[in-house]
Amino acid sequence: MIARFKDLCIDAADPDRLGAFWARVLDGSVVDTGDGDTRVDAGPDGVGPESIWVNRVPEPRTVKTRVHLELRLAGDDPAPLLAAGARVVREPDDEIEWWVLADPDGNEFCAFAARPDTSPGPMELVVDTVEPQRLAEWWAGVLGGAVEMTGWDAASLVGAAGFPWDEWVFNPVPERKTVKNRMHWDVDLIDPEPTGLIRAGATLLREPDDAISWWVLADPEGNEFCAFAPRPTQ
Repeated sequence: MIARFKDLCIDAADPDRLGAFWARVLDGSVVDTGDGDTRVDAGPDGVGPESIWVNRVPEPRTVKTRVHLELRLAGDDPAPLLAAGARVVREPDDEIEWWVLADPDGNEFCAFAARPDTSPGPMELVVDTVEPQRLAEWWAGVLGGAVEMTGWDAASLVGAAGFPWDEWVFNPVPERKTVKNRMHWDVDLIDPEPTGLIRAGATLLREPDDAISWWVLADPEGNEFCAFAPRPTQ
């Protein structure tokens, strides 16, 4: 294991609006970070692995979201999500049993009806990929956990260190990534430097500088993620 999953980040044209939306959806609180960004504290103990950082970017969303969340509803329809500001992209039909929605910034996500054996809230993080098993196994090598294949050729990573939701699903798609993802994740390194990640096959995109204190890397399919050095022990 090289790192632990830390948190999720979303690019947005309006972090205040998007942060308020996700805070309402996740029954969390939105925090103004003081630098134009916001943070949604969705975990029961405040800041933690379920925090979502909403970062201001100048460029608009232009392509389909390759990284998205899947949510379990508290009821049988997504009316509360629509009231919060989501819009319907696709309703359940003969092919799918869930709703495809978009948040106020246009990022798509999926919502599933409630079931007696589940609780409402985020269930899965989904990443589109051309090689699901290969990418899932790569992340298992970084974060630990086990890879399970599904009936539709997706790969599911379970038990990854620090991962806060049920599953991390790598979904097969034919098209390769072409632009920067609007949603990415952060990891906490075990060692002080990201050498292990780079040796494993990550690409270094940016080193710490006067503006940031972390490394920006990409996995073997080009998905950007940030790596943070271990926090000093007290």
